[in-house]
Amino acid sequence: MSAVIEPAVAISEVKRQRTQQPRRIKKTHGTAVISFATLIGLLALWIIATKYHFASALFLPSPSDVAVQAVAVASEGYANGTLLDHILASLGRIGVALAFGIGLGIPVGLLMGLNRWAKGILGVPIDIYWGLPPLAYLPLMIIWLGIGEASKIVLLSLAAFAPICFAAQAGVRSVPQERINAARSLGATSYQVFTSIIFPSALPEIFTGVRIAIGATLSTLVAAELIAAQSGVGYMIMSAANFLATDVVFVGLIVIAIFAFAFATGMRFLENRIAPWKGKL
Repeated sequence: MSAVIEPAVAISEVKRQRTQQPRRIKKTHGTAVISFATLIGLLALWIIATKYHFASALFLPSPSDVAVQAVAVASEGYANGTLLDHILASLGRIGVALAFGIGLGIPVGLLMGLNRWAKGILGVPIDIYWGLPPLAYLPLMIIWLGIGEASKIVLLSLAAFAPICFAAQAGVRSVPQERINAARSLGATSYQVFTSIIFPSALPEIFTGVRIAIGATLSTLVAAELIAAQSGVGYMIMSAANFLATDVVFVGLIVIAIFAFAFATGMRFLENRIAPWKGKL
């Protein structure tokens, strides 16, 4: 009898696994379809609003006008540079700032999570400056470092550093003590505990901090380029606003939105590759 029951149980288990896997895939695809439909719906509302003149073209240009202006800015340039020039200038500043934020924020955050002296000494100044809006100390950066690239990069680096640092610290603090004790009871050294238990467990929190840092860096980038820059997407937006060129402003906003989407997508891809255990530990 048992020989009959066991194959039946095995067959039912295989059927259950086959039905669950497509369901997950279907759920993921369903979310993507909903997101795409939402984007199409927003674009349709924009077209309807401009076609039936619900808003003046000065305040809300049509998608076709924005597309035409994007081509013109890309080919002929605007505000001392082509669209590619402004994009490369902004991406260069973001890249340097994120490299600083990740390269320094992760080690400092891990140290603060592991050592109470480091947390006590470094936590206060980081809390103080992170609570201030970047525009509040941008004039100070300009006074200290001038109006060149140094002031903008330092400002963006400070915006990226704090959320990554706090996320790394929170990741260390969230590691269950039982897991650490179990590793030590098996003879693991402090280095092995850190590399095998603490750091992998903190990685999902660190990725979350990097995503927050990207958003903070993008918003700070626009603020910095609005005030103290001669190139960049934010500078292009400010120059267009001074001449009421709303279509160019929309071009700049769409470029920034593409930046944000591309960075977020890239971070999710890296997180799935590097820390696939998120939510499973």
